[in-house]
Amino acid sequence: MPAPMPAKITDLDQLTDRADVLLCDVWGVIHNGVNPFLLSVEALKAARARGQTVILITNSPRPAEGVIRQFDTIGVDPDCWDDIVTSGDVTRRLVQDAPRAIYFLGPERDRALVEGLDIDLVGPEAADAVLCSGLLDDENEAAEDYRDMLAGFQARNLPFICANPDREVERGDRLVPCAGALADIYVELGGQTRIAGKPHAPIYQEAMARARAIRGHVDARRTLAIGDGVATDIRGALDNGIPALFIARGIHAREYADGRATDLARLHSFLEAAGVAPAYWMEWLA
Repeated sequence: MPAPMPAKITDLDQLTDRADVLLCDVWGVIHNGVNPFLLSVEALKAARARGQTVILITNSPRPAEGVIRQFDTIGVDPDCWDDIVTSGDVTRRLVQDAPRAIYFLGPERDRALVEGLDIDLVGPEAADAVLCSGLLDDENEAAEDYRDMLAGFQARNLPFICANPDREVERGDRLVPCAGALADIYVELGGQTRIAGKPHAPIYQEAMARARAIRGHVDARRTLAIGDGVATDIRGALDNGIPALFIARGIHAREYADGRATDLARLHSFLEAAGVAPAYWMEWLA
């Protein structure tokens, strides 16, 4: 039997009496890597003013301090969140349990991911594990450019720790590939991946622990996850027993939107094909 279409809402405050905690995605919901979405920021500030707790939950491979610095740079108001949990934060624990000799695959801006960890950063030929935060040059490279390198790692049976499970994100008006796209290729090649970010449980466990530290008891059924990625934000929320609000005008908008209009039939088909059933949807977080 087909899943019902999620209920459409137009204002986040419509759900005030249904959620004490909001687990909100960042890229694609609060900003696009270049500009903040001011309506979204104001919606989260208003939620906090109404007594809801806002935990930002992001697949950024950087620890939370790096996300805050980016917020400062692009102008995201710090009053829109209570705490931040990143994939980078929870991935650091995976790295501590990995072999000591690690090849770091990612841009220089993500090096904070390994700061202070008791590991040896080595070249690819000397590595016993790979830690990937992204492509070296995501503006000009594609995930397929790394297939030969990844095949070499797989042939040596190296664990591949993926610090950002997103396949792609919006940066301004374009999509750029992320570490999750490399992890997909590694799995296709028969390799072993280790992932703690969305949609996997560790990042949700940490986010709920942060919420409990602020509020005391927290009921997952009175928590709402907000996001625009079906394979990460929505799938992760549902797999962890948390109702979800899908933001349609995010990374998947090309699948069902023409200009400013969302085609409801195409949206429903898209969600069905993705195998997810969020409780609610809205065009933009507002």
